[in-house]
Amino acid sequence: MPKRATLLAIDYGKARTGLAVGHPLTGSAQPLDPLSSKNETTLVQGLVRAVKDWQPAKLIVGLPLGADGHDSPMSETVRAFAKTLTQHFPEIDVVLHDERLTSVAAASAHAERREQGRARARDAAKLDSMAAALILESYMNAHPEAV
Repeated sequence: MPKRATLLAIDYGKARTGLAVGHPLTGSAQPLDPLSSKNETTLVQGLVRAVKDWQPAKLIVGLPLGADGHDSPMSETVRAFAKTLTQHFPEIDVVLHDERLTSVAAASAHAERREQGRARARDAAKLDSMAAALILESYMNAHPEAV
């Protein structure tokens, strides 16, 4: 059964939202199946299931900042999404964390695994969750006292 110190990372996207779970004790994160973001109700239902399954102490939401560290056009959307999470899960801390370059890093890691024969083309659907895992690992590295 998951411990209360479990963290759940969310890489919000307009079409698909990546999820990853991790624990500060190990400092590593595991990608979960991504959720469709095309319908907010369906997305929230998927997140309710993930929260029930993993019982996270915090939700770490990737904040898409520009290369200069300032808000990007998507930042406002993600901030509104984080507010929605706070309303749906008032007992769980919702934390925004800089996600710069995680999607690029996830795509690069996937391409490398493909070249080595360790990943299939259909695994590309999980890139959003791989990015969520990178967001979570970055958060845990930056905040060793995470929970």
